[in-house]
Amino acid sequence: MAEAGWDRSDAWIFVSVVIGGGSGRHLRSPNTRRPEGVPLAGLLATAEHLQDAIPARDEVESAIQRLCGADLVTVQDGFFRLTATGETLWRTRPRSGLSSTVDTMHGILTRSRPPGPSATWTLTEPDYAAAVRAAFAP
Repeated sequence: MAEAGWDRSDAWIFVSVVIGGGSGRHLRSPNTRRPEGVPLAGLLATAEHLQDAIPARDEVESAIQRLCGADLVTVQDGFFRLTATGETLWRTRPRSGLSSTVDTMHGILTRSRPPGPSATWTLTEPDYAAAVRAAFAP
């Protein structure tokens, strides 16, 4: 998965961070979104909503490493947030329907910048399993 270009799953996780963190709902002002970002369980629930599938642990880990390396996303205290660069990329994208947003962002990522060097963030199997349970437990 550590290819030269962006994977579609990178865009999927990026859009999940955006929507899960509230940036997608509050287009008028970046100050109106939730400042803490989105926890892993929320990111997974949003990703599942977008694609009718739960991203695998290695997809999430690889995407976050690449997005952090490109200065589009940060992870702090268990919350995923957009950086100022990520916020700009999101807000300047062409508007499209929710069903095509991941594909639109994949194209934008591919055209705009290469993935950064992979950051060292890791997602353990127990943390991933706990987030899946928290997001999808009845």
